Amino acid sequence: MLTLAKSALAKTGSRNLCLAGGVALNSKANGKILASGLVDGLFVQPAASDDGVCLGAALAPYLDSGERLPVKKMKHAYLGPEISDEEIERALQTYKLRFTRTADPAKAAAELLANGKILGWFQGKMEFGPRALGARSILADPRDPEMNAKVNNAVKFREWWRPFAPSLLAEVADEYLESATDSPFMIVTAQVKPEKRNIIPSVTHVDGSARPQTVERDVNPLYWRLIHEFGERTGVPVVMNTSFNLRGEPIVCTPTDAVRTFFSSGMDALVIGNFVVEK
Repeated sequence: MLTLAKSALAKTGSRNLCLAGGVALNSKANGKILASGLVDGLFVQPAASDDGVCLGAALAPYLDSGERLPVKKMKHAYLGPEISDEEIERALQTYKLRFTRTADPAKAAAELLANGKILGWFQGKMEFGPRALGARSILADPRDPEMNAKVNNAVKFREWWRPFAPSLLAEVADEYLESATDSPFMIVTAQVKPEKRNIIPSVTHVDGSARPQTVERDVNPLYWRLIHEFGERTGVPVVMNTSFNLRGEPIVCTPTDAVRTFFSSGMDALVIGNFVVEK
């Protein structure tokens, strides 16, 4: 990948690189390219494999028409369905679940996380692509060195060593990561600063790296506020994030998916819209 990147950059004279195809989901390789000094900017479309073809299909007629399109960087992947509170409440009532209503799901979730709970987080428009980016996520406290094994064993049902990603406020990325860059799609690895590795052990890989998601306030204000609220309680504005699904299943899309997955796993609470369900 480094050889191909060098060749492409040499041929074009550009120091900006876009990657696509399934290979571009290799966050370790992407991180090495970014750290190589070859590029000033690296962009990887968040659904870089075959599912991303539909974006090209939507774009193609505009390109064929000869219209000049405004060049805008893709800032988020929240392109999927959004479920209203009314629909969520109907689903919860259908399954005769006990739930509480909250005026502030971010604050409620931060409180649960700070108390060591493992949460399902179901909010807003679903992410497009293979990464959970704070809309259909399982969240936990990154400070607990055992949390990685807990989530793998009790929720994901996979090997204990499988890594998880940190979602952190974009404003503090420089405090936690070496050579921090804008990383909204959790698709590039970076080295965690040595002095921070013991602070967020459950999202730091054995080689000191992590696959971060930098969260911007104007892109996902609710998720940003959850992480901020968690930081206010713990001093660490970082949460452990993994996709809201069981091993071998797709990421949840509907309230029914979320409820089934929640009760089929060892999650402690589900924050879905403005409702909280606890076991």
